[in-house]
Amino acid sequence: MRAEEKEQLGESGYLIREDFMITSLLEELRSRVEQIFAEEGERAGAEFKQEPQTRRLANLVDRGGVFLDLIAMPRILESVSHVLGPEFKLSSLNARSANPRADWIQPLHCDAAAVPDEKGYWVCNTIWMLDDFSRENGATRLIPGSHRWGKLPQEALQDPSASHPGEVLLLGKAGTVVVMNTHMWHGATANRSDAPRRALHVFYCRRDKPQQQHQKQLLRPEVQKGLSPQLRWLLALDDPLNDELSSRSSGRSGFLK
Repeated sequence: MRAEEKEQLGESGYLIREDFMITSLLEELRSRVEQIFAEEGERAGAEFKQEPQTRRLANLVDRGGVFLDLIAMPRILESVSHVLGPEFKLSSLNARSANPRADWIQPLHCDAAAVPDEKGYWVCNTIWMLDDFSRENGATRLIPGSHRWGKLPQEALQDPSASHPGEVLLLGKAGTVVVMNTHMWHGATANRSDAPRRALHVFYCRRDKPQQQHQKQLLRPEVQKGLSPQLRWLLALDDPLNDELSSRSSGRSGFLK
């Protein structure tokens, strides 16, 4: 990472990587996501959560090699490591598609309801824009710098769904990837356009915290068997501590974007 990228991620809490996805990857991801939505129907996203006026998918690591490729891209992992340190793992890989002409606004939140602890930051999400993020179609709003405040928005705000004086909209073209320290307050806005607004969330956490979705439990044995040592490490498949953390976790995870 360049020095200015490290400063941007450290101070503002997010880093935008434009044109990160080549056209063929973007089209493959769009096609595969829509295929899975069609296959799962009303069950889509049930492994994690379902949301008003929104389509969701969860457990995408189990759904094909194109998703496995995403979680280990070196430039993304370098940025995640800058936030979390070298000891991190994949927490979940989900999709979110805001429905057209919807009025649902996500409250401002921190992923996994996470507040930094004595070791520092422990959640970092990446948003993979499968469609343009615009002012009309439900782009994520951010409160830059709020990752350094050490509090959750529901503790500090009377109405986390209301407009915030410090908010900015995360705008970008399809193919962009955004790395976010998601102790930063954020939430999706309403999609007032005539088309869905789709994104993938490749979410990482520190290794001493439970995964949002316990990958070892969710992944089919045949998928686990074919994984490289690096992917097994990123998914914490051979980590007894991860199994213990997951067994103790209630599964309450807060909102994603």
